[in-house]
Amino acid sequence: MSKELTSREADYSQWYNDLVIKGGLADYSAVRGCMVIKPYGFTLWENMRDVLDKKFKQTGHVNAYFPLLIPKSFLSKEAAHIEGFATECAVVTHYRLKSDPNGGGMIVDPEAKLEEELIIRPTSETIIWNTYKTWIQSYRDLPILVNQWANVVRWEMRTRLFLRTAEFLWQEGHTAHATPQEAIDETKQMLEVYAEFAEKYMAMPVIKGVKTANERFAGAVDTYTIEALMQDGKALQSGTSHFLGQNFAKAFDVKFASKEGVEEYVWATSWGVSTRLIGALIMAHSDDDGLIIPPKIAPFHVVLIPFLQKNVEERTAIEAKTKEIKTALEEKGIRVMLDMDDSKRPGFKFAEYELKGIPVRIVIGPRDLANGVVEVARRDTKEKSLVQLEGLEQTITQLLDDIQENIYQKALKFRDDSITKVDTWDEFISVLDGKAGFILAHWDGTSETETKIKELTKATIRCIPLDNPLEDGKCILTGKPSIQRVLFARAY
Repeated sequence: MSKELTSREADYSQWYNDLVIKGGLADYSAVRGCMVIKPYGFTLWENMRDVLDKKFKQTGHVNAYFPLLIPKSFLSKEAAHIEGFATECAVVTHYRLKSDPNGGGMIVDPEAKLEEELIIRPTSETIIWNTYKTWIQSYRDLPILVNQWANVVRWEMRTRLFLRTAEFLWQEGHTAHATPQEAIDETKQMLEVYAEFAEKYMAMPVIKGVKTANERFAGAVDTYTIEALMQDGKALQSGTSHFLGQNFAKAFDVKFASKEGVEEYVWATSWGVSTRLIGALIMAHSDDDGLIIPPKIAPFHVVLIPFLQKNVEERTAIEAKTKEIKTALEEKGIRVMLDMDDSKRPGFKFAEYELKGIPVRIVIGPRDLANGVVEVARRDTKEKSLVQLEGLEQTITQLLDDIQENIYQKALKFRDDSITKVDTWDEFISVLDGKAGFILAHWDGTSETETKIKELTKATIRCIPLDNPLEDGKCILTGKPSIQRVLFARAY
């Protein structure tokens, strides 16, 4: 199976595409730029979604659902917002088809033109804030802490499975508050939720920071981000949380009566992560033999493979023990795939499950059964060992914890080893053209300089890290004074 994959060194982009397709995560669809998420990939997304959904509810949020279609006039109400999304909008203009009188199949009925065009949501701030106007009259109606799990469409011209598709799945939180500080606290809280999820569940270290004015979300006052580093040295924005100020409240005239009876505009946030996280997961951990998936979100923790014999008595005994093992593991909350298919050779199966990234493989044959052991192989290090059947559930539980931690530590070391401080333009170019990764460098704080650096190098300021120390220096491009370094990288 692994020989069917392009190696990372030969062609990183093709390796990624091979892995998505051959690992059974997704496939191309009949609609250009859209993907089909296959059952294995969707189970992975469900596991990620379920963890996040629980965290959202623990922080007081509730789920709702808003329309897929947004009146075009809504997008025109917040100028910066529409400017940011105008080139990516899919527009519905008619509401009916009819048979072509010339025999050409179905055509759009020209008599069925909508009075106002509808936009398939690229994001939902406008439709939600139009709704909030009817929900909010007084400070007693605040805060509103709503999340929705949905699909959105952003008409991308250059797409890549999971990383950038015209339609994708995500969650988007939209909250309303009585004070700016309450909204800012909410924005930062959700950034921490995302960072904790990325590190503790995805085993993917991230850097938390604030976007520059050039890079912030269209219509936001501030955008907070978590940035991860992929194995090819490129960054990936993996989650964002936005302090929207009163921009959308003013655009949709959403006011509330304060405790003092004064009418004020509401303060807002929005925040989201998407199926792009699956792309991040692949590129942060996987190798030339296939996927490596952290156990906490893996579709299956264990694949259980018996060596089924032709001898009826031996076969019956192994089948019975295998099912007993499966039941015992599942009682401990371990997700088990049982492969009883004896039409495939063991070597084929081993390669297939290695490709799919199942964290642990357990094999049992007649000799193992007689000796009271099973063979256990871990996907991350490929180490194999014989493990006693007695207490197997505890052993596997501990092994899954060890694998989770090992995957994180390996990614953390790679990330930390790939952060370089530079002080000159020549050093900046040298690192970018070499091992790449994250670069900490001084910048004069102007949008013009930021844009020029991007034009010259395709590197962008990923964020101003939240834990940034103040440090006098000179901008790498202009030589003007700077008080702190910012995080640069080429990115997806």
